[in-house]
Amino acid sequence: MCNLYRMEDRDWITKWASDVESLVNLMPAYQVNPDQFAPIVRNTTDGRKQLVHARWGLPSPVFVQKKAAETRAAKLAAKGKAIDMDELIRMEPDRGVTNVRKLNLPHWRRWFGIEHRCIVPVTTFAEPDPSSKEHGGTPNAWFGRNESSELMFFAGVHVPGWKSVRKVKDGMTTDDLYGFLTTDPNEVVAPIHEKAMPVLLLTKEETDIWMRAHWDEAQHLARSAPNDAIRITSREPYGSTIIDKTGELMKEPDLFG
Repeated sequence: MCNLYRMEDRDWITKWASDVESLVNLMPAYQVNPDQFAPIVRNTTDGRKQLVHARWGLPSPVFVQKKAAETRAAKLAAKGKAIDMDELIRMEPDRGVTNVRKLNLPHWRRWFGIEHRCIVPVTTFAEPDPSSKEHGGTPNAWFGRNESSELMFFAGVHVPGWKSVRKVKDGMTTDDLYGFLTTDPNEVVAPIHEKAMPVLLLTKEETDIWMRAHWDEAQHLARSAPNDAIRITSREPYGSTIIDKTGELMKEPDLFG
């Protein structure tokens, strides 16, 4: 499960996405935590590709929101207050789901069409490293293609214009959301995180298949990266450097991804 990554390639848009309609001004570098905004290249319903900033965290399944709302309802009932379950569910804060693992869930399958596909540029991603705790916590191991931070992409899904409550203080907002697929870890990631790793797109051919192919073909990309494709590029304490902080730090539990 990846909940922290960096994008530090200044020239990636000219090399990988020169045919994309750009709707944002890119920063030189990003360090992205859940619920923050970061660049993605997305497909649109009319067949275009757009470079946009979107918020990391897809809508949670209804049953998760309902369970949380029921807990809230029980507390209100204990205080003798009136309960409107539909309104409680609608206004239940949803921090979002960062990673999609269970591809057979109907909640995710409705967004696997071409119009909801996106690619997420990344140079390195992090997983907490349990083997080293000398920094007073669990430091991160950072994974990349090499020390020069060569670009790769997460295989992503985006949901535009989603209405929800992300934070109580903000109330109902409308956001363009994204997340990305995870799969079994390869031999490089498994010693650090034995459960999963992001689905990585390493070539122009793979990004084209993800963005253009029918799901029957595209889903075959949801596999571990070759062992020689990535390596541990560095280790450091969690959160020691913030390049682009546009929201609050959050760690999303892997409940339904």
